[in-house]
Amino acid sequence: VQLVESGGGLVQAGGSLKLSCTASGDIFSINTMAWYRQAPGKQRELVAALTTGGSTTYADSVKGRFTISRDNTGNTMYLYLQMSNLKFEDTAVYYCNADYYVDSYSLLSAWGQGTQVTVSS
Repeated sequence: VQLVESGGGLVQAGGSLKLSCTASGDIFSINTMAWYRQAPGKQRELVAALTTGGSTTYADSVKGRFTISRDNTGNTMYLYLQMSNLKFEDTAVYYCNADYYVDSYSLLSAWGQGTQVTVSS
């Protein structure tokens, strides 16, 4: 599974931005997909996750402002993160993540290269 993010950029506080992640390879082995972020000097943290069953998880800091969604087209899967009412503290590199099965019992984790989101105050 390979992941490529896009959609990052510079936005003013209160603005919106939509991140996209394109997943290719054995997308039908994917279990959960998620967005993580890492701000300078901080650990990488979970922003939002979406299971194949449609269950979502959000960090408390983004609840009500961010929405995670997924779409399939042929052999490509797309993961989105719609971000609204952005705050300065949302500034970070955002990473797409996918946990996928390599056999009936084993999961591996794939990561994208990251996309920078900068919110100006």
